[in-house]
Amino acid sequence: MTNVIHLLAAEGGEKLNLEGDPAGASPSILLPAPYDIVWSLVVFIIVFILFWKFVLPKFQEVLAEREDRIKGGIERAESAQAQAKAALEKNNAQLAQARAEANEIREAAREKGKEIEAQARANAEAESRRIVEAGEKQLMASREQVIAELRNEIGQNSINLAEELLGEELSDSTRRSNTIDSFLSQLDTVSARSASGK
Repeated sequence: MTNVIHLLAAEGGEKLNLEGDPAGASPSILLPAPYDIVWSLVVFIIVFILFWKFVLPKFQEVLAEREDRIKGGIERAESAQAQAKAALEKNNAQLAQARAEANEIREAAREKGKEIEAQARANAEAESRRIVEAGEKQLMASREQVIAELRNEIGQNSINLAEELLGEELSDSTRRSNTIDSFLSQLDTVSARSASGK
């Protein structure tokens, strides 16, 4: 604003110079007056000193605080990232360990299943043999009983037949048993010959 006043004053002076003093110099529009430069420089120095003393330290403090916060944030982020990576590695290790344990348990279960299957098979075979042996024993006992009954009947029939053939009664028990035994032995040889002939 002072420049405008000076400019107006200079124009007024020019008129005066033109009118009164034709040899007077006119001030330049581009260069301010020397006292404006001095006062502007004084104000600039005062503002610069105030800025340097009060504003710049606060600004540097805020910048340092912000820088520390950013560095701290970066460090916290790196720390959190390292912790997350460690937790991930730990979880992966635990997962691998759990998979290994699951495989071991699965293999143990397979082995146990094979053992149970083999034991059940052995028990079933033993039970089957026991049942077959019991059946064979029962069959042998039944056979012996049937053979004894047949011998009795055949013996009695042979005695009756022999009595009819001989026309006399076989009363002697020794003769009876000898006759029965010889008949039965002949019957066994006939059975054996017919079995081998087939």
